[in-house]
Amino acid sequence: MRVIVWLVEGTWPACVDAARGYPRDACEVVLLHVDEPGVAGLAHGAFAGLLGRAGSEPDPERRLLELGGTSAAELLDAAAARLGRPCTRLERIGRVEREVVAAAADADLLILARDGDRSRLGPHSLGKAVRFVVDHAPCPVLLVWPEAAPDLTTLPPPPPHP
Repeated sequence: MRVIVWLVEGTWPACVDAARGYPRDACEVVLLHVDEPGVAGLAHGAFAGLLGRAGSEPDPERRLLELGGTSAAELLDAAAARLGRPCTRLERIGRVEREVVAAAADADLLILARDGDRSRLGPHSLGKAVRFVVDHAPCPVLLVWPEAAPDLTTLPPPPPHP
């Protein structure tokens, strides 16, 4: 069994904890982190064009790329330590939701966390990327709450018609 665990800042511990529940000898765990491209390029464009400082000070693009890589590596290291067993680390760059779906192509299970409004039950507890992945994943999905699930009293009322 191949289990992909999608790691996102702020919600990753709950996903790793869910993966820890699967027997060591029964599955391969892959920790997945995806970076969205373009932030460093935007900083470079703003620095060079809009701010008119090209050449007078260091371009922030390289530093942002370094920081992003360091941050992803630290997150993967922390997740691997929390998992406490051998795992594969996978870093991808691209449109986050599409990269996660592509990474799950050969998975038996994808574990991910809710990233929207976590104060109440309902569809708003899923952000745009998580909703896309849930709708398009080519394998079973385990969707976890990053913290305790809200009380059933937060369930939206039924529609007024029968």
